[in-house]
Amino acid sequence: MLNQDIIREATRLTRAGQLVEATALLQRMLRGERAPDAPSRTSGRIGLPGPLIIDAKANAVEETDNPPQLEPATTAQPRLLRALPDRKGRRSGIGLRGVMKRAPLSTPDIVPEGARFIEGTYSSPAGSRAYRLFIPSRYRQQPLPLVVMLHGCTQSPDDFAAGTRMNFIAEERNCFVVYPAQPSRANQAKCWNWFRTADQQRGKGEPSLIAGITRQIMHDYSVDPKRVYVGGLSAGAAAAAIMGATYDDLYAAIGIHSGLACGAATDLPSALVAMRQGGSDPRAISGDRPTVPTIVFHGDRDTTVHPNNGGQILEQSLGTMSKQKKVHRGQVPGGHAYTRTILSDAGGRGMLEHWNIHGAGHAWSGGSPAGSYTDPRGPDATREMLRFFLEHSLPEP
Repeated sequence: MLNQDIIREATRLTRAGQLVEATALLQRMLRGERAPDAPSRTSGRIGLPGPLIIDAKANAVEETDNPPQLEPATTAQPRLLRALPDRKGRRSGIGLRGVMKRAPLSTPDIVPEGARFIEGTYSSPAGSRAYRLFIPSRYRQQPLPLVVMLHGCTQSPDDFAAGTRMNFIAEERNCFVVYPAQPSRANQAKCWNWFRTADQQRGKGEPSLIAGITRQIMHDYSVDPKRVYVGGLSAGAAAAAIMGATYDDLYAAIGIHSGLACGAATDLPSALVAMRQGGSDPRAISGDRPTVPTIVFHGDRDTTVHPNNGGQILEQSLGTMSKQKKVHRGQVPGGHAYTRTILSDAGGRGMLEHWNIHGAGHAWSGGSPAGSYTDPRGPDATREMLRFFLEHSLPEP
């Protein structure tokens, strides 16, 4: 089969409910193997490198090296979908802390002394989501910026807060941070469903829930409505890209770490392809949206989400702005080298910023080992993301 024929056949299998067969077919294509010309609609499972856990309701895929009951929950990597195998059958993706059990999180790992980290719930006709809200110690009813942080697969708000240390940087800069929680009932691996068309639209599905949580915090606390931002990791980063595309009147800037562009996939087969080699032609999905200021971090050795996706996120917006380009190269002492590309508008304001982190995999750059899937070797994505956010605000209506 040609690749396009394989994708069409995988799409048919997915719609027919044969998700294991569809995934196996795509895996063979992406490994460069010859796919069978006519996969049977009634045959058993095609041979795979490891068992798959598939949530048929959410079209989420999880690949494991061991049966599910033998793999501790702490070893799960926050991936958009579980990584596809490489050509030698090994699980792809670099998870720096994914092969060891970690000690339970303690309060000092998550929130600085004197600040608060409270629980809340938002409900609407689209469903309900719990969340955790960070309130800085210096909050005295004055309007503060708000950052929405969307975790990766298998993560929780506490885990994500500990790994990114966003609460500690937000304490320094006096910002609220809210962490919506994706439950396993919505996706077995707790991934945001970035690859489903129903969850890529304003006023519907998960975007409406994330926006609803944002607005609930804005209603309940004193938030500067012109300084509200959204960022995420992996599946959460892909969801953040969707929020920037669908709610550009709500979010002043977006941050995308190891994610994909909005519209890069619309179903499971296209998601697997996008993760392995990059999504659709970004010009085909950008439309005439105004540029939302965007900062992107991506490791150039990310084998879970191909680094091409980081570039495509920026390319979506290039047609809508005049740009000036500056490139900076640096090295974290004892850590990673990086290339930082800044694209500015005609007025010289940095609108798009891309950090290509050399030698890094699929992990939050500069994060804390207290959380899952972090790379302490930097650069500090949390500090740089919040710095970028606070350089931008929504224009006057």
